Amino acid sequence: MNSEPVPIREPARHGAAGSRIADELRQSILAGGYEPGARIRQEDLADRHGASRLPVREALRVLESEGLVTVVANTGAWVSRLSLAECEEMYQIRERVEPLLLRFNAPLLSDEFIDELEELATRIEHSTDVEDFIALDRQFHLSMYGAAETSLLGDIVLRLWNRTHHYRRAYTRVFSRDNDHSVHHEHHLLVSAIRRRDVDEAERVLAGHIRRTRLELARHPEIFFHTP
Repeated sequence: MNSEPVPIREPARHGAAGSRIADELRQSILAGGYEPGARIRQEDLADRHGASRLPVREALRVLESEGLVTVVANTGAWVSRLSLAECEEMYQIRERVEPLLLRFNAPLLSDEFIDELEELATRIEHSTDVEDFIALDRQFHLSMYGAAETSLLGDIVLRLWNRTHHYRRAYTRVFSRDNDHSVHHEHHLLVSAIRRRDVDEAERVLAGHIRRTRLELARHPEIFFHTP
């Protein structure tokens, strides 16, 4: 199953070194190797990869376009971070646009793919490790969006996922601690609707799934960066 079905297409001008640095840094950020707001030092990246500053700057531009990094001209680069208000706004956007992306894709998903999706939902349900859950959950959702070609929507959804990734990790710790199984129930409901080719129901389930996460995150403002 393709775990990154809506990739950002890198411009041809980015060389092999820039792509390699971007790939490694992307994986490190998504795996929690950098906290939101952490400084990314270009000289450290250059030394680590035996590269000049140019491919490092190219890599940072790629990750900025994906929503993972914030670059301030003549100042530096940081891992993107959000306030509670910013995260709520992004989740409300997701509630509206992600079901639309699913509508484009659901009729194109094969029965074999839906079987794999169901198996993945079961793996998520039995996962006991936060990082494993985060990776499987990302694969579950984004893998549904790879069948249809979109000019804008796929990249928009991927960017929103990247910007909110750290806060889903925090949410996962909370619902694991509370022994909340609703997320698993919703995953199985979503697969069932897709299997029945009931796109309206699939959209409804997905929107509710995203909304519930947003509301739960709002109950834990302590995990967010607070703007002075």
